[in-house]
Order: sequence, then C-alpha cells, then structure tokens
Amino acid sequence: VAFVVCRSLEGLKTFSYLEELILDNNLLGNDLLLPRLPHLHTLTLNKNQISFQRNTCKILLDHLAEVAPSLQYLSLLGNMACPNELVCKEKDEDDYQRYRYFVLHKLTNLKFLDTRKVTKREREEAVVRGAFMKVVKPK
Repeated sequence: VAFVVCRSLEGLKTFSYLEELILDNNLLGNDLLLPRLPHLHTLTLNKNQISFQRNTCKILLDHLAEVAPSLQYLSLLGNMACPNELVCKEKDEDDYQRYRYFVLHKLTNLKFLDTRKVTKREREEAVVRGAFMKVVKPK
C-alpha cells in the first residue's frame, strides 16, 4: 500500500508490483498519468479535481484501463466526475447511475465502484448503453 500526497507521480514507476494505491485529497485532475502498474487492483482518487469536461474523463478512464489491467476497485468520490450529493446538490441518483454505466463500460473488470459492488445488471447495461452515458441532463 502506498500513500502519496503530491502532484507528480513520477516515482511510481519503480513500484511495478504495487497492488493498492490511495491518492485521495490531492490536486490530481484528468491529466493524471500513471506508469504501467499491472498488479494494481485498488485505486482511490477521492476528493481530487477529476471532472467530465469534454472527453478528458474518457481519456483518463482509457488510460487506467491500459496501465492498470487488474483494476477491480476504483473510487472517485468527491470529484466533479462523480455526480452525487457530495459534489453538487443538483445531482441525483439517475446522474450517478449514468456515471456508473459509463465508467463500467470503460473499465470492464471493476468489481466495486466507489462504495458499491458492481451488479450483474449494471455490467450488462454498461455493455449495451455505457458508451452513450453522459453525466449531464438536457437543458
């Protein structure tokens, strides 16, 4: 387990066997770049600056899928990308569920997202509609 408080993750490349990484309460954003961590199964990025601006979150999720193929637990609570009442009072459970489908579409091996276990129904829905889920309501 590594506890890191910083803006640069350059030194992580020497920990290729890392299994759990907690990066909560930093200033990390969508430009987060991790080295290849093939054994990483748990990553928490709570309370950072990750958002769903344009395609940047899609790029981040694609990056995580590539560099952390063993990832099973991810938490993004407290980021703008994770639309719940902790971040914005205008968000509701439907917004959060769309977010879950989108993340699960990108990270197909996840067993837990945030604090909830991934259900079989969610996984099936993510395969069918996840690519089209955007965490914004029409105006």
